[in-house]
Amino acid sequence: MRTILYTGKGGVGKTSVAAATALEAAEVGKNVLVMSTDPAHSLSDAFDTHIGPDPKEMATGVWAQEMDHTSMIEENWSEIQAYMSTVFEWQGANTLAAEELAMLPGMDELFGLLTVRRHHLESKYDALVVDAAPTGETLKLLSLPDQMNWYVEKILPIQRRAAKLVRPFANRAKSLPPLPQDSVFAAGQRFYEAIAGVEEILTDRENASVRLVVNAEKMVVAESRRAYTYLNLYDYGVDAVVVNRLLPDAITDPYFTRWRESQARHMKSIEESFSPIPILTARLFDREMYGLEALNALADDVFGDVEPLEMLFRGAAHDIVKDGDDGYEVTFNLPLADKKDVDLSKKGAELFVRVGGYRRNILLPDSLARLSATGASIEDGRLKVRLGDGS
Repeated sequence: MRTILYTGKGGVGKTSVAAATALEAAEVGKNVLVMSTDPAHSLSDAFDTHIGPDPKEMATGVWAQEMDHTSMIEENWSEIQAYMSTVFEWQGANTLAAEELAMLPGMDELFGLLTVRRHHLESKYDALVVDAAPTGETLKLLSLPDQMNWYVEKILPIQRRAAKLVRPFANRAKSLPPLPQDSVFAAGQRFYEAIAGVEEILTDRENASVRLVVNAEKMVVAESRRAYTYLNLYDYGVDAVVVNRLLPDAITDPYFTRWRESQARHMKSIEESFSPIPILTARLFDREMYGLEALNALADDVFGDVEPLEMLFRGAAHDIVKDGDDGYEVTFNLPLADKKDVDLSKKGAELFVRVGGYRRNILLPDSLARLSATGASIEDGRLKVRLGDGS
């Protein structure tokens, strides 16, 4: 199943573009579900009709869905939430406050991404178009599987064994908080595996991609540039950039001259920053973009003759090649990354790359575990890490 995830700075029009993509794909006979993982649901506003937690048909071949987080909590988080609530109650919080505290920040968006996995398992549609949260929240969620991996693989088994040994004594000591039962650890393992399943779907370069929606404005372009770098860091493929709300040529009033000049400058920056990724554009319409008629007009503007579900660009995030007789070079596609923001370290077969506030743990082949990182450079948007014997 083809999956397209739209993200962008809040207010750039990603919900409208996501809905328009689904409508355009349905025009060629595809069955498409467009769903929102953003807690600030806007799909109902875009389609100008109420949309609930169950997929609802908007037009021939198009269904829309806004998440029901209550059912997702029951399915994925209830046992963990119950244990955390018990701990907070032991610390003196009342029952209601304990339940609220047990819901970690960002869980709403995370449960939305877990629904992506559910739809892939069910395979009822030809394509899934995801209206994701703004870029900052989306990046945190997409990096979560990689961040959790080390804990789940290295620390969780130790904690599970320790809790099993200590639990009989702790249960008799009222001064100690309640220790989790083995079922809580098992629930945590299942939760991680579900999140990792979402990562596997979204990093499938043959069937899934991210599309950035931007406006030709300074702060929006800057955030999108950072997002593009971080998405590549975690191996999520960006196959298109949609520049929304460009002033049309028909507007000639002098009042808009400076705005037009500004958009032209930022459009040039967008083209330079994201090349060779295709850049799709949509004009600023003379009406609000809601309802089927408006969304179809937006789809015509964005896609023209482009097939909306086509994989518009492919590119690997990193590659490993032989360098000399006994060395290797690991190349990361990190467009727009600044050398001062990049930090590297290596331990065994694990290579740690930090760009700004985001860190990626890359597991290298076992044959490279003995090698040391002997140097690094950034050339033409590529981070090149040299591995050798260090002698």
